Amino acid sequence: QVQLVESGGGLVQAGGSLRLSCIASGSTFSIDVMGWYRQAPGTQREPVATVSTGGTTNYANSVKGRFTISRDNAKNTVYLQMNSLKPEDTAVYYCGVKTTGWDLFWGRGTQVTVSP
Repeated sequence: QVQLVESGGGLVQAGGSLRLSCIASGSTFSIDVMGWYRQAPGTQREPVATVSTGGTTNYANSVKGRFTISRDNAKNTVYLQMNSLKPEDTAVYYCGVKTTGWDLFWGRGTQVTVSP
């Protein structure tokens, strides 16, 4: 089992920045990919950015050039630096991990609200 705790959400004006953090605990040795996902009201959860153990990153087209995902394996932590935020970035952001055994674990989420 892997437990995930997100932090760093909040209210920001359009054009502003936020940094999300997610700390993993438990069977962290089994973590393969770490990532951030988001879900706006009335929509399905969608991937925002992922990073592998080796540092390979992937981003949704909508956030490329504005968001940066990073990972500190020694601290079992993944970050999401969000710049040039837009109102359409408003959502609950979830930290998610995939283990080497293909299990998926999720955090409880942190609200990000971007005002016009």
